[in-house]
Amino acid sequence: MTLKDFKSAVGEFWGEFIRQKAGVFSLIILGLALAVVIFQPLLTPFSDVEGNWRKLEYWENGSAGAKPVWTNLFARQKGAVGAVIEDFEVTETRNEDFMVTTYAFEYDYRYDLPPVDIIFQGTGYDTAAYEIEVERPDGEVIVMPHLNLPQDGMVVNLPEGSDVTVPVSGLRYSVANRAQRALVTWARMFESEEVIYTVDSSQLRPTNLMFAKAIPGLMREPEPLHGVYTFRIIQSTLSAATKFEDPALLVIGRVSGLMGTDTSKRDIWTGLVAGMKWALLIGFVTSAISVIVGVFYGIITAYFGGRVDAVMSFIFEIFISMPVLPILIIISAFIGRSIWILIGSFVIFNWVGPVKVVRSMALQIKEETYIEAAKALGANHGRIIFKHMAPLLLPYAFSLMALSVPGAIVAEASLSLLGLGDPSIISWGQILQGAVTGGAVLNGLWWWVVPPGLAIALLGMTFAFLGQALDKILHPKLRTR
Repeated sequence: MTLKDFKSAVGEFWGEFIRQKAGVFSLIILGLALAVVIFQPLLTPFSDVEGNWRKLEYWENGSAGAKPVWTNLFARQKGAVGAVIEDFEVTETRNEDFMVTTYAFEYDYRYDLPPVDIIFQGTGYDTAAYEIEVERPDGEVIVMPHLNLPQDGMVVNLPEGSDVTVPVSGLRYSVANRAQRALVTWARMFESEEVIYTVDSSQLRPTNLMFAKAIPGLMREPEPLHGVYTFRIIQSTLSAATKFEDPALLVIGRVSGLMGTDTSKRDIWTGLVAGMKWALLIGFVTSAISVIVGVFYGIITAYFGGRVDAVMSFIFEIFISMPVLPILIIISAFIGRSIWILIGSFVIFNWVGPVKVVRSMALQIKEETYIEAAKALGANHGRIIFKHMAPLLLPYAFSLMALSVPGAIVAEASLSLLGLGDPSIISWGQILQGAVTGGAVLNGLWWWVVPPGLAIALLGMTFAFLGQALDKILHPKLRTR
């Protein structure tokens, strides 16, 4: 075929393909899926997701089981959105004994439901004491328990050869964990003795009190106090060399991200984006290899016939009658859970799909006059199979590949749902498996279940439509040969 003939064939194929609305729709969705894979670093706010997905400490600044941010649009009570505040003002006060440095952060609270937690963090050099306080919009100032570094902080070991000789420690101050008693004590100033002695203060959330109006009923039915809250980290030290770097205020919201978070505080949107490339890889590789093997198996069976046909058909019947899922479970449990082992296992059982149809088509092509002519001219079996028969059946194989992709994606999701997926990757099936073990359905965390399920369904539907469109275009041409 010359280049001109090839361009003409491609143009003719494209002209027919764009008439298939389902095919065009599937091509658009597939293009978007590939764009997600290519631009993954730009679409997710987290780096090295593959390596950090199972490191719970990496996600400690998130909110467990938070709804997606867009649910605020439909909610009667708007939940606070998670945020990282890094802008602050610094003031210093010096006297003969010690130096006091204040880092002030401002947070504009405009929601009905307060944040889950407020976290202060930074890196302190040398020994220092830190006091945390918040000035509310109504002028009330709440002082929380102080923190001494490095005694109360996390000591960081410096690498050998470092120029820093003073102690280094990481400041991480959680209001929910450290300030519950201080906030309850403050709230009691506005309540009657009856309420103080009847309310179980251990069950009160510190942030619910912090962001509520200072009126009676504060401890029972807190009303939100909107406005600007000023949080201060006050550092006191005797050493002029003391430093405090990278201070930040973390607002742990009730809603977070495009798809919310799971109970391990991991961002579900990030998991969905990272899982796209593995779904496409599993689908493409499995379907391509299994369909090519199945097509040539069917051609060889039909071409040689006789004993070869009988033996190969017997092998085919053995494979097609095997219970696939139990065998895949055994392979994953005892041989390994590597993604490549899974793909190899899928190929072993999926190649039988196109064999019967291809065999029946090859039997018809085998009787064509040009095949007889090729034999008469002395063409060997390989030339006849690869030069004359396979080119007529490979177009049909393309539609089979597209139709086979959803099965491979669902198979991987099924194994991952059973806990037998590759633990070194992030797949949609593993997200669903985490939802099952984490009690997402029982606890109403629908955003942990629905998005990965819809992603599997949408990608499967995309390839199904693409396969049907190719089938409508290629089959009539094949039958008229």
